[in-house]
Amino acid sequence: MPFPATLTTPILEGRLVRLEPLDHRHAADLAAAAEEDRGSYRFTWVPVAAEVDDYIEAQLSRAAAGTLKPYAQIAKDSGRAVGATAYWDPRLWSEGAGLCAVEVGFTWLAASAQGTGLNTEAKLLLFANAFEQWRVARVDLKTDARNSRSRSALEKVGARFEGVLRSWSRSWAPGEAGLLRDSAMFSVLASEWPACRARLEARLA
Repeated sequence: MPFPATLTTPILEGRLVRLEPLDHRHAADLAAAAEEDRGSYRFTWVPVAAEVDDYIEAQLSRAAAGTLKPYAQIAKDSGRAVGATAYWDPRLWSEGAGLCAVEVGFTWLAASAQGTGLNTEAKLLLFANAFEQWRVARVDLKTDARNSRSRSALEKVGARFEGVLRSWSRSWAPGEAGLLRDSAMFSVLASEWPACRARLEARLA
């Protein structure tokens, strides 16, 4: 189901990171970012430099179809794109009157940007826009159930673990092409957002 046509893709800006709608102008930076130490991408698909143009084109095609709102993550201290993230999998109220829930995913960062606070602030910006501007009831997040690093990061930003859905999503692990992975499911509800916001802001302080 596509995003409502009335929902724009705003630039989201914090102290450390600026989230800009993904565009081919980000390709050179993302190619460099993707070729840093790739050791943390064991369970996440991140394009190599030669794939970045096709990756951006695929994300823009999903955006044109209304199923994805992709962003480049811009490090404010350098002005360079150091990763990507997105809203996707929108779900509408049964009456069709607006967005009920959305997932935050397709997220990756260059090795040098990991552990710097950029991911925390990006989640703060994405959650705040979803809850406070789009008025969603829920934000979804998921990761490979084996990805303990990603699961820990989601818990640290205040998302609640809901369980594991078996053989739920495509696996991006090396040697598992064509296979499905177990997905660990997380969420933040609108009622939990004030506490989650306070937690994120405290981490960034």
